[in-house]
Amino acid sequence: MNLTSRIDLGVCSPPSLRLEEYNMSVELLARFQFALTIAFHYIFPPMSIGLGLLLVVLEASYLKTKSPDLERAVRFWIKIFGVIFAMGVASGIVMEFQFGTNWAAYSRFVGDVFGSALAAEGVFAFFLESGFLAILVFGWNRVKPWVHMLSTVMVALGATFSAVWIIVANSWMQTPAGFEIGTHHGSQKALITDFWAMVFNPSAMDRLSHTVSAAWITGAFLMMSVAAYYLIKNKHVEIAKPSMKAGLALAVVAIILQFVTGHSSVGVVAKHQPSKLAAFENHWDSSKPLDLVILGVPKAGGGNNGLVIPGGGSLLLYGDATKPVKGFDQIPENERPPIAGTYHAYHAMVIIGITLFGLTAITALLALTGKLWTATGWLKLLVPAVILPHLGNQLGWIAAEVGRQPWIVWGLMRTDDGISKAVKGEAVLTSIILFSAIYGLLFYLFIYLMDKKIKQGPDPAPSERLDGPMKLEPFKPEVKA
Repeated sequence: MNLTSRIDLGVCSPPSLRLEEYNMSVELLARFQFALTIAFHYIFPPMSIGLGLLLVVLEASYLKTKSPDLERAVRFWIKIFGVIFAMGVASGIVMEFQFGTNWAAYSRFVGDVFGSALAAEGVFAFFLESGFLAILVFGWNRVKPWVHMLSTVMVALGATFSAVWIIVANSWMQTPAGFEIGTHHGSQKALITDFWAMVFNPSAMDRLSHTVSAAWITGAFLMMSVAAYYLIKNKHVEIAKPSMKAGLALAVVAIILQFVTGHSSVGVVAKHQPSKLAAFENHWDSSKPLDLVILGVPKAGGGNNGLVIPGGGSLLLYGDATKPVKGFDQIPENERPPIAGTYHAYHAMVIIGITLFGLTAITALLALTGKLWTATGWLKLLVPAVILPHLGNQLGWIAAEVGRQPWIVWGLMRTDDGISKAVKGEAVLTSIILFSAIYGLLFYLFIYLMDKKIKQGPDPAPSERLDGPMKLEPFKPEVKA
């Protein structure tokens, strides 16, 4: 049964339709709706995390040097951060309501776990970030420099803490720990028995470090892209150069961390989610080592067409190219994830990561030799390269979540058991259409505001503007003698 027929069944289901087929149609629609909302929202948090750290670096440099150019750079990037933060808040609110509307059974099951994690995210992250944001945006001439610097640090920490608790909650779904199954009002639910075991579940720290380093890359390439645009146009060069240097320095560190944490994360997947690893490389035979696909297409029943390193996966995971790895032949058919989506998303993410590494390495080499500022051709590549980290973020999320299927909580609850029984397919489909229209308008507004602020550029130099609030002199009428 294809997706179209399932949607049709969900909208116009005859009385004789089997309940499981109807539920499957609603499940697909509910999953698509959540994927739509979270994919759109996930455009903004990585930028705010990466840009928040860069704001700390730039403002600290300004306080040390008192450079007017660095002051202008900080003020400019604060404006960009404000737009990104506002869009992140506007797009993220919807997701939490979907837990109660479309995924009521799941919400009852994980409420004790998710409730504590999301509450911690609100208290330790969102309030911290939003509370100091007003000082960051409006307090430049109204508070002491150290207070503004503290606000910048708190906003950056708040953005990162938000990622911490969201990743902890999601990682618990991948590798549950620190809980027991209890009964509440006749329904089973997961109850926390060890809060810190829940927080530090087997995949949490690896996935957190991988996600945050990806966010740093996203913020770094945003800053590098805008700086490259100014250098090409020969405009605002005095702020473009420090912005490029800061963004490039963070990109170098983050891209190295991305590969280290990515390798560690795959090791966790191999240990705790073997079916996901099998889907990553289309591995079927448990008696054979895991191959490493550089570029290829999965074959039916196992194996790959394309550029493949035999035993390369086993070598990277265990240091032994001959070590067998569990494949789909030892995994029940009803516990296997969709292979094509998981496989292609994972390998596309890896290819983007390698591309970003190459872009960063060449840019760093040009900067070290002093040729970057006039390398117009290369700068023109850096401007659209801002899209690549976003694609990598989205593809990584798809690989992780599609590869987790059919489990919504690994080994404990299947995805089709988590949907709300009372929700109808036509209601979910209608909300998808409305969300798509609203998010389309929001994205247009975001692009419009970003384009306007980037083209407008930083504030004038201190000698060309009035610092602080304008002072009005009292009106004195002219008296003629």
